[in-house]
Amino acid sequence: MQQRLCHTCHLCHKNLTGRSACATRNRNQLGAGNAGWPLNGAKIVTKEEVIAAIHECAARLGRVPSLPQLKKNTTVGVYDIRSNFGTWTRALRACGLQREGAGYQLGAKALFLDWAALVRKLGKIPTVTDYELEAKHSSQPLRKRWGAWINVPKGMLEYIRKERLEDEWNDVMEIIANHLAGTPKRRDSSNMRTKPRILVNQPMYGEPFLTSPMTCAPINEMGVVFLFGTFVRDMGLAVTRIQSEFPDCEALRRVDREHWQRVRIEFEYESRNFLDHMHDAADCDLIVCWSHNWLDCPLEVIELKSLVGKLGLGMEQKVILPE
Repeated sequence: MQQRLCHTCHLCHKNLTGRSACATRNRNQLGAGNAGWPLNGAKIVTKEEVIAAIHECAARLGRVPSLPQLKKNTTVGVYDIRSNFGTWTRALRACGLQREGAGYQLGAKALFLDWAALVRKLGKIPTVTDYELEAKHSSQPLRKRWGAWINVPKGMLEYIRKERLEDEWNDVMEIIANHLAGTPKRRDSSNMRTKPRILVNQPMYGEPFLTSPMTCAPINEMGVVFLFGTFVRDMGLAVTRIQSEFPDCEALRRVDREHWQRVRIEFEYESRNFLDHMHDAADCDLIVCWSHNWLDCPLEVIELKSLVGKLGLGMEQKVILPE
């Protein structure tokens, strides 16, 4: 028999199967039989058969299989995947499946199903805290895809329309539409607590002496901190500590003519940011913000925007020029 060099190795010879020894070695590295190149006369596995085998394996395991699990539970091998789809990921995509877990990036479909199922369960748009506690995945992939948590409902609505899922998720679309169309109701400042309640298990202090000046309206959280400091005494508060850790501030609060109590304060530009920052409400007594937009907030909230005019820092303030 005449010797013939293979296309990858000029040192090996054609074996009895009609392939070079190098080809036989490469085939064995992929796996014997159906896992590697098919032997002469072996049945060629089609795309449809591979897809059917993957679905059958997924149904048997109760989850999307890995490639080793597919090889173990079916007659489909590596060669069949590569020759028909190129990669395992493309094969799963052709089946409408997706692997999840560490090392796998979540697609829009997986994120939508997880988020929309929670919306349907709660009957409302979930907060970050709701999602972290009850959803299957972390909120991080949603933030990464849509930039901020507040953009997620609009992004999900666009996904439903793009994928033509209106009939299946019509109830979720209605909840999203109502959320996007509505604006949070502002609490009537006339019903705000006028006399501070005495906190249980908090020590009393004597009256402190403190004054501080300021002008301007805030556009971020640091502006809230600065504005708060300008009329903190007018609110019956005196700051004793500011820190970078949560909560941001410790202050003394007048509870009657002669007594003060310690309160733990967190500064936010908008009160709902407290949720986005994943703070624990049990470690805070009061939120000070520029805009109060958290309707079901369990904490007391001081909205500086509604107090500016009352405390003489609004545009109607009389300007006194020095002589």
